[in-house]
Amino acid sequence: MRKIRICLLAVALLMIGFGLWRGEAEVVLSKGINLCLECVGIG
Repeated sequence: MRKIRICLLAVALLMIGFGLWRGEAEVVLSKGINLCLECVGIG
């Protein structure tokens, strides 16, 4: 069971790293900002 957790953690970290490498963090942040502005009613 411990090996499965370590493997899943390693895969998750690799996928996060791949997303950061592709520049997805900026896309997610901009979508989050737009969503918050729409909910508050500013944008």
